Amino acid sequence: MLSKDVLKRHANLVDRMADHIGVDIEEATLRGDASIDDITDAVLRCTACSDPDHCTAWLDAQSATGQSMPAYCRNSDFFSRLIPSE
Repeated sequence: MLSKDVLKRHANLVDRMADHIGVDIEEATLRGDASIDDITDAVLRCTACSDPDHCTAWLDAQSATGQSMPAYCRNSDFFSRLIPSE
């Protein structure tokens, strides 16, 4: 069973990645583009990442919002479908 701290850490990473690529997860949920189960699944996929420290460092190094994600991100498909179209 995953600890509360592990879940919080990965929920934070999911939220930070969403912010980085310009996705408002709360707004996507209200629009019906994402469900609570989708978000839960995203956090659980993130917990399966073999190097969350690298992801944290990668996010820390980003100076601007963009649509790029690390190639290894287990949630790239989820995030890609939520990126707002201009």
